[in-house]
Amino acid sequence: MYSKELLKGTIEVLILKLLTDHTRMYGYEITQKVKELTSEKILISEGALYSSLHKLEATGVLDTESVMMGKRPRVYYSLTKNGVTIAAEKIAELSSFVKSLNDVMDFKITIA
Repeated sequence: MYSKELLKGTIEVLILKLLTDHTRMYGYEITQKVKELTSEKILISEGALYSSLHKLEATGVLDTESVMMGKRPRVYYSLTKNGVTIAAEKIAELSSFVKSLNDVMDFKITIA
């Protein structure tokens, strides 16, 4: 698992990327998808996840939809129209940053 310091600036972008790819997801689903895609190297805590989701919702990047699952509501998150644009910008920015890190660190990997 990576340090909290490394993850701090990327959680929102990970959420935006998943919502770009999956249209709508609920919180637990997001954490499990990240865990699965990273072979458990990135584990997002509930506190970090919901803090980021609420911030993105408050800034108009995400919409929410509450669906009753039995006796409990499940909140689904999706990108707003403006959120689609912001997600693309943030994903491109992080991709560029990772490529720059690759240049400095001289990693022998290719990042698509």
